[in-house]
Amino acid sequence: MMPLPTSLELEIVTPEGLLLREQVDEIVAPGELGYFGVRPGHTPLMATLGMGEFKYRRQGAWHRLTCFSGWCQVMPDKVTVLADIGERAEDIDTGRAEEALRRAGERMKQVRGEAGYDEARLAYVRAVTRLAVARKERGGA
Repeated sequence: MMPLPTSLELEIVTPEGLLLREQVDEIVAPGELGYFGVRPGHTPLMATLGMGEFKYRRQGAWHRLTCFSGWCQVMPDKVTVLADIGERAEDIDTGRAEEALRRAGERMKQVRGEAGYDEARLAYVRAVTRLAVARKERGGA
């Protein structure tokens, strides 16, 4: 019997290119139906990703990124993420995200009926996620 792997190779790719490739101890991903965790030796699976915080643990420390839709392929020793949008916490401009949050909140208040609401809500969720990821990674929350 083969021994279980002791780490995972994590690879995150967006349409802009390779966002991250690291050896990690564990991941927690925003699945379309809720968050899920993966450790070395996990059973293979494919999952649809939703919107939220993607985090991974390396040498005892958690690191965060944003993830907005895509796919996740899990193998016992590797996790491959194809994200529609993904950003490292350190690349997030919090001032810009705060302004986007304010604008999205205003748009949601102005929407009459269903037309335009989903688009405004998605912009709001993206801005909230960006701020949360940036602040957690920088020790602000």
